[in-house]
Amino acid sequence: MIVVVTPNPAIDITLTVDRLEPGHTHRVTPGVHRAGGKGINVARVLTIMGADAVAIAPVGSSDRAWFAADLNGIPVDFLDVPGSVRQSTAVVEPHQTTVFNETGTALDDAVWEELLVRVAARLDSADCLVISGSVPPGCSPALYGNLVALGRDREIPVVADATGSALRFAAEAGATVLKPNAAELTETTGETDPVAGARALQARGAGLILVSLGEDGMIAVPRDQRDPLWSAHLGRVLSGNPTGAGDAAVAAIASALATGTTPVDTRTLLSRATAWSAAAVLEPLAGSVHPTRVAELEAELEITVTPREDLS
Repeated sequence: MIVVVTPNPAIDITLTVDRLEPGHTHRVTPGVHRAGGKGINVARVLTIMGADAVAIAPVGSSDRAWFAADLNGIPVDFLDVPGSVRQSTAVVEPHQTTVFNETGTALDDAVWEELLVRVAARLDSADCLVISGSVPPGCSPALYGNLVALGRDREIPVVADATGSALRFAAEAGATVLKPNAAELTETTGETDPVAGARALQARGAGLILVSLGEDGMIAVPRDQRDPLWSAHLGRVLSGNPTGAGDAAVAAIASALATGTTPVDTRTLLSRATAWSAAAVLEPLAGSVHPTRVAELEAELEITVTPREDLS
């Protein structure tokens, strides 16, 4: 079982337009509403790909029943909190996507204490822990460090996908794998070179770091600097909705780690994460992949191993 924590879930709204023109009125077909947030998308992809996952999140009471129903049988453990779930709106054009993310609603400290209790109770039967996405206003980013520590104390691999202080706390707590994209890594570390950014987080205590580079694929930076660096990319550019690509990559990493294979096979993790991420771009909604496309794209990948000084 893979335990997936989403501190700041969302109702994802996807609008499709031929062209977004700022300052103009647009008539659009009805948007698609979906239970989401980064960790929720991870749980969806894991389920599609045949893994067992449970989604843990604080969900506003106004949307709780709809949210659970929309997950269509994925096991959930929702903390009942007041109010509504925030909204995240993606405006999809043929060659780009614009996203408007609400910040969310502040919650009492007791909610986060209860979240830690719920997660701890699930870890006795867990094979991997995933923490993914933002935290709402008023929530300390140290929550990420506390959650990572729960998994590490039980010797369970932990994957974290965040930015800023939350990512730094996850690194300091010893997350097994971090999966930022290049922009998040720069925002967090101040380093524009992804390898240097990864090394900065590893100096804080992180393990393997996979960095999404968009159309340029993904790189894997092992903690041990004596180990080679890996890179993976497709030989073509995909058109579609990239909103959930990073979430699919996180799902891929978690599925590989949950098998219990040690030590971590960096090449396998990178190949799987890049293929699942690419497959997600081809789907209209975040939190979706097609297993056949995953296999086809993985077979297309160009994977190289490169000495650190040559990768920049």
